[in-house]
Amino acid sequence: MTHAAVLPLSEAPVGTRVRIRRLSTNPEVSRRLRELGLCEHAVVSCVLKGHDNIICAVQNTRIGIDRRLASKIVVSASE
Repeated sequence: MTHAAVLPLSEAPVGTRVRIRRLSTNPEVSRRLRELGLCEHAVVSCVLKGHDNIICAVQNTRIGIDRRLASKIVVSASE
């Protein structure tokens, strides 16, 4: 993944650290994601990808989200 690459979190490779650039969800869902630590500029990594779910590590926590929601979280390579 190049530094200029921007993609949805659902497409980020397992084990790669990425930085959240934008939450493309409705305001209520975006607010809840921010409360969980999935906010703009946060560094996260995909720990595991299942058929419909993704487990992400953010700070010292693992959070499971569905692939549809992960596709609305825009990320880029972490510096």
